[in-house]
Amino acid sequence: MDLLPPRYRDPERIGHGGMGEIFCAVDDSLGRAVAIKVLSERFAEDQAVRRRFTREALAAARLSGEPNTVTIFDVGEWNERPFIVMEHLPGGTLDDRLAREGPQPADRVLHWLEQAAAALDHAHRHGVVHRDVKPGNLLLDRDGNVHVADFGIASAAGMDSLTATGTILGTAGYLSPEQAQGQRATSASDLYGLGVVAFELLTGERPFKRESMTAEAAAHANEPVPSAAERRPGLPREVDLVFQRALAKRPQHRYPSAHAFVEALDDALRPSETDETVVMPVPVTSAPVAAARPARRWPLVLALLLLGALAGGILAFALTRGDGNHATATPRIRTVVKTVQGQATTATQRVTTTTESPPPAPPPPSPAPSSQSGVALNGAGFTKMQAGDYRGALPLLEQAVTKLQGSGLRDEAYADYNLASTLLHLGRCGHVKDLLKSSERIQGHRDEIDAARAQEKSQCHGGGNGQGD
Repeated sequence: MDLLPPRYRDPERIGHGGMGEIFCAVDDSLGRAVAIKVLSERFAEDQAVRRRFTREALAAARLSGEPNTVTIFDVGEWNERPFIVMEHLPGGTLDDRLAREGPQPADRVLHWLEQAAAALDHAHRHGVVHRDVKPGNLLLDRDGNVHVADFGIASAAGMDSLTATGTILGTAGYLSPEQAQGQRATSASDLYGLGVVAFELLTGERPFKRESMTAEAAAHANEPVPSAAERRPGLPREVDLVFQRALAKRPQHRYPSAHAFVEALDDALRPSETDETVVMPVPVTSAPVAAARPARRWPLVLALLLLGALAGGILAFALTRGDGNHATATPRIRTVVKTVQGQATTATQRVTTTTESPPPAPPPPSPAPSSQSGVALNGAGFTKMQAGDYRGALPLLEQAVTKLQGSGLRDEAYADYNLASTLLHLGRCGHVKDLLKSSERIQGHRDEIDAARAQEKSQCHGGGNGQGD
């Protein structure tokens, strides 16, 4: 029986999946090669599935023409078998790449993920959920760019969860926990699938890979996220924090968009000069410990050194001049003659006298906080905390928390903690609990966070008003 209309000649079967077969053919009307997906006969026998398949394909066709989305040319039915005609991409799939080459370079992974994220976010804004994000549905053109295929087709074929027994054997490794439990897929489910794809591209294997697909789906729902850094030595430890959020069991705990996830992963993969975490105490009695992270780039370190040198030069200038207005220590040399056992000896002594000198010139103005990164703002705020200037630290740390929110990195945890500590010092209790909870969620249990919680409980609920914001 003919599977395709006569318009599509010389069909060649190039693949198959759980929902049907894929052919490459020549479109006689337009004179170009196309890829054609034909719904499997076992699904086509169900009239409801056939209608749903066509409806989903037409919905996905609305996305055609968008960058990084496979263009759909035609949707139809021939001999009671629905089909979709789409552009033919000669570069194969990311699944093919993984099978041939294994783990991919980080820069290439980020490039592919950025393109897939753009397509997914665009679809989500238009109310279209993919439901089957996996390397096999991420196709490459001849220039190595990713295009997302098969929007909504998994749902049309009844394959977006384990409720359809035996229909998802090739995709269980990428199912979100809610899909594995038979719940309906949402845009957050697509983001989970993209997280699994990213994990596999970086490490060469799926995070919950098991011998049985059913066991793998169960692992998505029940087991903690494994460490990508342990699977592939050389990956920064910050990557694990990103995957913990991307692969969170609850949809609401994941990143708000595919772009936000890729941005956080990009930041985690960026080379840094140090991966050490520095915990520094605030020099104020009964104050909790505030955490700050060293700058990630040498230019910032050099800038601080230059500012220090400039401040030293200003101070030296102030110490060597005077006009009778301000007291300044000025050194001079005098000679002392001593007699020891009948012999005279001489020695020089450095004697300090006090003169008046003008106050040092004010330092150059710092850049507007809004132009600084979240990491820099947190560092500036922490410096003011060390000096006891909590009012000055407050606006800097508020901006730092806003800029770092959702990154999932330790810098976000430090900024959350520092702002909570500052609010407590200023007698303000609003948001302190939430900030401490966010900090602990990212960096894990810390004694300093427990101490801050105890202070919040005593200060805010132990009789003091402490509620002013």
